[in-house]
Amino acid sequence: MGKKRTNWHLTEVEKKRYLQEGLVIPKFKLPAPTLQALREALNQIIQENPDLRGERLIGAHIEKPNSSGLKGDKIFLDVAHDERILDLVESAIGPDIILWSTHIFCKPAGDGREVPWHQDGHFWPIRPLATCSVWIALDEVTMENGAMGYIPGSHTDRKLYSHHTDSSKDLALNQVLDGDFYDPEDAEYNILKAGQLSLHDVYLIHGSPPNRSDKRRAGLVLRYMPATSLFDRNIVQEKIVVDFSSMPIWLVRGKDRHGQNDFSVGRIS
Repeated sequence: MGKKRTNWHLTEVEKKRYLQEGLVIPKFKLPAPTLQALREALNQIIQENPDLRGERLIGAHIEKPNSSGLKGDKIFLDVAHDERILDLVESAIGPDIILWSTHIFCKPAGDGREVPWHQDGHFWPIRPLATCSVWIALDEVTMENGAMGYIPGSHTDRKLYSHHTDSSKDLALNQVLDGDFYDPEDAEYNILKAGQLSLHDVYLIHGSPPNRSDKRRAGLVLRYMPATSLFDRNIVQEKIVVDFSSMPIWLVRGKDRHGQNDFSVGRIS
């Protein structure tokens, strides 16, 4: 029998792709029992929160009800501590890592909402701005059920471009990137088998079409910032519907190099 792999860091080829394109799909897949347990937990959350749209299940790793009313499941927090995933993230943002959020984008079959083109960093109170988002496919992700599109290399200028507000009920987010900064014809798509994952950069321009197919498309996003940055709860993000003031964060690897991150706010214990 071969040796069990103990290092899941990005290969040099994968790291180069992440740096150049802003998104990479590493050679990693969740074990089938873990994937099944996550899907069961998601189904339970959906059943217990019939008034919440599946595209906006924010903070699913937090067991107590959060500002959106969602009561999550600890299994999502356990996965966010998975050393294999943290190895991948370390390759992108360094050895000192803070988990600051999770978000489930669950587009139901038939009426899954569009996620408009945007940059994640437009929404978040992190300074200096930096985050690696790990997008885990809980269902198979195809063009038909609303795969995420992205503009390769759109992150390289390290700029946030202007967005405008669109509160249409057909959109999963209310902030939309202005059309002068990208060409949708340049998009590539994040096609994943269930259990696969991708990593993408905080400045990457991306979005996804609505799901009009007969198959659900659910993805768990784990958001990690380097501990050299500050999660600044004093920053008020105008027009952003998420309340960051009581959002808990976890130091999941290394040390708080910034020194002023508060890991007590919003914690259960």
